[in-house]
Amino acid sequence: MSIRSNSNRLLNPMAKQALDKFKLEVAENLNISDDYKSGYWGNLTSRECGSVGGEMVKRMINEYENNLTNGQNITSAK
Repeated sequence: MSIRSNSNRLLNPMAKQALDKFKLEVAENLNISDDYKSGYWGNLTSRECGSVGGEMVKRMINEYENNLTNGQNITSAK
């Protein structure tokens, strides 16, 4: 068994609240069961959690692409 470090670290720890709010908005828009509203996501199915994460990524990529096409200066994270 290998020991791995956690790769789910935020590049900007200050973004945690905004990402949590974004996750809740996406879950609400997807009509996911209300179990997530307590802050505990363990009662949701993998499919529901995956749908939320997938939609978040889709929206973030869309926003990034829109910024690129509008000529906004975007720097990559290192």
